[in-house]
Amino acid sequence: MNQMLHTLVTASSHGEEIRKSRFLAHAAPVEAPPQALAYVQQISDTTATHNCWAYRIGQDYRFNDDGEPGGTAGRPILQAIEGQGVDRVVVVVTRWYGGIKLGAGGLARAYGGTAAECLRLAARTPLVVTARLRVRCDFADLARMKARLRDIGAVIEQEDFDATGVSLHIRMPQDQVTEAKARVVDISRGRSEAYLLE
Repeated sequence: MNQMLHTLVTASSHGEEIRKSRFLAHAAPVEAPPQALAYVQQISDTTATHNCWAYRIGQDYRFNDDGEPGGTAGRPILQAIEGQGVDRVVVVVTRWYGGIKLGAGGLARAYGGTAAECLRLAARTPLVVTARLRVRCDFADLARMKARLRDIGAVIEQEDFDATGVSLHIRMPQDQVTEAKARVVDISRGRSEAYLLE
């Protein structure tokens, strides 16, 4: 199994001066691409020479060199995100040019290194992969069903009552789905089952 991914607890920043150019990395946790792009807009400094960025949200990722030579800024920032084992994060590295050219390798090291150090210093929290389940049960089983599912990390998102019973929509850690299904069958003596949603 691969290493556990983390996301950031809160926004973080880190600055470095490299051969007279100033590099400032800002990183933040994000849940969706529009939120990542909004953060890029918000944090970019129009007085700077370049505002290069990358984000990764699950399988979704993008990066931008903002006028730096292709592959010298955005991709190294994305590689820093991946190398630090974080997900659901956006990083913007702003550069103020100091008059000394760094060359392609130097730029890649400066952007990637500043981004990596920013992420390394940031407070993190483990990302827990969740699943959503739907459970239908009798009124008589409801209290025990909710209690036994909460024991394994389930959060009840929605309860729908009708004349014959209750439908529960539950979010829980994905690695507890098999246990949850077994508990539902056990509590209801085989009358109820849990179904994955989405």
